[in-house]
Amino acid sequence: MTTDTINLPPAHRARAQAILGVTVALAIAAGLLWWAKWAPYSAKIDGLSQSHQWRGHSTLSSAGIRAGQDPSWAAAWSFTVGYGQAVWKALLAALLIAAALQSLVRRDWLVRLLSRRTPVTSAMAGGLVSMPSMMCTCCTAPVAVSLRRCGAPTSAVLAYWMGNPLLNPAVLVFLALVAPWQWVATRLVVGAVLVVVGSAIAARWATNRRTATEAALNAPDTASQPPVTFELAGAPTRFGKAFARLALVLIPEYLVVVMLIGGFGGWLFPLSSGSTNHLAATGAAVVLGTLLVIPTAGEIPLAQGLSTAGFGLGVVGALLITLPAVSLPSMVMVGRALTWRVTVAVACVVAVAGLVAGLALTAIG
Repeated sequence: MTTDTINLPPAHRARAQAILGVTVALAIAAGLLWWAKWAPYSAKIDGLSQSHQWRGHSTLSSAGIRAGQDPSWAAAWSFTVGYGQAVWKALLAALLIAAALQSLVRRDWLVRLLSRRTPVTSAMAGGLVSMPSMMCTCCTAPVAVSLRRCGAPTSAVLAYWMGNPLLNPAVLVFLALVAPWQWVATRLVVGAVLVVVGSAIAARWATNRRTATEAALNAPDTASQPPVTFELAGAPTRFGKAFARLALVLIPEYLVVVMLIGGFGGWLFPLSSGSTNHLAATGAAVVLGTLLVIPTAGEIPLAQGLSTAGFGLGVVGALLITLPAVSLPSMVMVGRALTWRVTVAVACVVAVAGLVAGLALTAIG
């Protein structure tokens, strides 16, 4: 450190430390995402561009779970192990990135990045920021929690949370290589509308449901708040505390809900390929897709398998949206940070989008 740097005015020195903190956080995020997402997906795209066939099965079928199967500990354990093997890198990366956000980035800068004039434009910002990280809904939950704790707008956080799986560029390329163009169009159009408009609607609906008293009690008292300060020297300690808090709170509840889904997985897909009531089948797919948990791109083999088995395009379209967008484990993980009212609103909006996707794919398919 030079004498000029040491002799900088306090305000300039604080800004220099904040810029360094952002730089370090970006470096950590880029390195982790390259390890967990970008490099593996690049290799996957290379393989699919030659074969145009998806190799492997859905997480449910790989765990030996069949429709109508009675609940069992073996199914719960098999599904949890299989799912854990598929997502552990991304989940670890998400926890570390979330801790870096809380410890290395000034909160007011993060809020300024995602705060725009309206909930819709804030959601657009959150959706754009989400696209490079390409995580599944559960793995992006820790980062969404951190963004909300840092004070980011609800609509932007929701868009980031859902934009990761729905606007994942790699998954869209996967779909384009192995599925009909109608599937890609439905996923892209309905997914983008859900991320931007759906996030704004969920945030606005939940906000409007609050009473004036609640709003007054929860409104920040800007007059009494101290000015934002940032000291890089305390970042390692903050990072360790943030990582420990996220891991100790989110991972246990995540594992419990995933095991429950695995254990009762046989009851979670009571769909009949021979059903003539396509609207009822699509509605069942909407509900089940909103609850089930899958790794990134896990909706592709499941949708292809159901299509091959004779399920209608309504079921396929619904699952292309609802399966990646949210899941019961991810909703449990973000519920406290976003509030349960917002989380339920998101689930409702996702269900409506899934129904629209099913109807749209049936119409154009």
